[in-house]
Amino acid sequence: MSDEHPLVGFVDNLVYEPVQVHEHGIDLTVSAVYEVADPGRIDFGGDELEDADLDPVPTELRDPDDEYGWWTLEGGRYVLQHNEFLTDPDAPLLCQPRNELLARGGSHPTVQVTSHLPLFPLSVPDGGLELKENARVSTLLPIGSE
Repeated sequence: MSDEHPLVGFVDNLVYEPVQVHEHGIDLTVSAVYEVADPGRIDFGGDELEDADLDPVPTELRDPDDEYGWWTLEGGRYVLQHNEFLTDPDAPLLCQPRNELLARGGSHPTVQVTSHLPLFPLSVPDGGLELKENARVSTLLPIGSE
C-alpha cells in the first residue's frame, strides 16, 4: 500500500512503513519527550527570540529484555519530537493527533507543516499517560483530507 500513497516520498525515517502508511495518511511516531526547564523568549522583532531549555524525559524498560522503554508522564505539558522528518513536500500538509492519543486524554495541536516537522506541545491529562518509545501519536495528511 505504501507505494500507492502520495505522501511516502515526502517522509523519511519511518519506523515501520507497513503499519505507519495507510489510505488516509502516514502515522508519525514519538522519538523523544521533553520538559521545559527554563522558559524561552519571544519578542516583537525577533532580536530577543530564544529557545526554551528542554530536559529529556527518561524512559524506563518494563522488562530487561525490552527493546523500547516507556515514558510515564504526569499530567501537564511536555514537548514532543517525532522520529520522522519531511523531505520537501510540494504542498503544505496537516499533522494532527491520532485518535488513540485523544481517547486517552492526550493531545497536541493540529498544525499545517511545510518543510519540516516542528517540536509539538504535548498535553497530558491529570491522570497521566504512559507512552512507549516509537508509539504512533500523530497522523500526517494532505490538506483537504477528512
